[in-house]
Amino acid sequence: MRDARTYKAVSVWLAIGCILVLIQILIGGITRLTDSGLSITEWSVIKGTLPPLNEAEWQVSFEKYKVFAKKQYESIHRDMSLSEFKVIFFWEYFHRLWARMMGFVFIIPFIYFLLRKKLSTKLIRRLGVVILLASLSAMFGWLMVASGLNDDKRTWVNAYNLLIHLILATSLFSYLSYTFYGYAAGKMESRIEVKERGFLKLLGIVLVIQIGMGALMAGMKAALVFPYPFMLLKYDIAREIWNSSPPIVWHHWIDYEPNPNVKLLIQIFHRATAYLLFFGSIWFFIVNRVKMFIVPSYLIFFIVLFIQVALGIFTVSYSHGKIPVVLGVVHQFVAFILLASYLWILYSSRKRR
Repeated sequence: MRDARTYKAVSVWLAIGCILVLIQILIGGITRLTDSGLSITEWSVIKGTLPPLNEAEWQVSFEKYKVFAKKQYESIHRDMSLSEFKVIFFWEYFHRLWARMMGFVFIIPFIYFLLRKKLSTKLIRRLGVVILLASLSAMFGWLMVASGLNDDKRTWVNAYNLLIHLILATSLFSYLSYTFYGYAAGKMESRIEVKERGFLKLLGIVLVIQIGMGALMAGMKAALVFPYPFMLLKYDIAREIWNSSPPIVWHHWIDYEPNPNVKLLIQIFHRATAYLLFFGSIWFFIVNRVKMFIVPSYLIFFIVLFIQVALGIFTVSYSHGKIPVVLGVVHQFVAFILLASYLWILYSSRKRR
């Protein structure tokens, strides 16, 4: 039988961990949308904890940015002042500092609970996977930044590296959330019976793919190519973009910045995946006799899904010349709320007999 105080303490700790990871993902979104990711050109785990402390140190950091992120600086930040550089530096610095803080918040209680023998073997194994995923995400975060430094072809970090970084963060959030559900909810005596539970798992795969496609959309700034929410109504513009750009060959998928057609296709894939998720979710509800709408978790999922679709439409609509930071970040936030609600449905359901 579980000790009530330990159960509550571990549950709160796991919940805080989920929230911290979600906030880190949001800070990462702001860092990306404000073009801040290349502002810190070094990765120093200890020394990097402190920002520049005087004007001379700030100037050194600014000069390093001009040299190591030359393509970005000359393309979009040529007129940047030192005070403006401090703004983009802040978001990348805050992103790294939050990651360090998460490590302490997670590791210190973990060691405490481990030494006091308050964790089961199963939970220790799962938390070991959490630590592994967090470490991989952190290391690949630096590799992603490094890919954009000293690169004369890219204005931003490599979109495919951004994709891997976000998928690792998504895996961390998903695994930690599911671990929290499993510990906090315990053995649920009554689970919701659903038909086609295999299809429910398939929807989860589509949701993760959709999040990944969102990373490519952000990394390639694909929304700027075709800022129209309803492609069929603007088919003539899409066709004009397609015909006016060079035909896509393999190397265009690597060097994607000069070719709008690559970004247009990414946007089409992102929208197609959204349709699959949206209508697939409707079909799942219909198969389960719609009465499941009265179940709070299912109702929350569908409300969040509708909000996410609306946010996607608004984000694309306002992406003229620059992707709106607030809409972009909220769109990403709601995507992970949708993922969290989906994971709870998956955990709390079972196949109908």
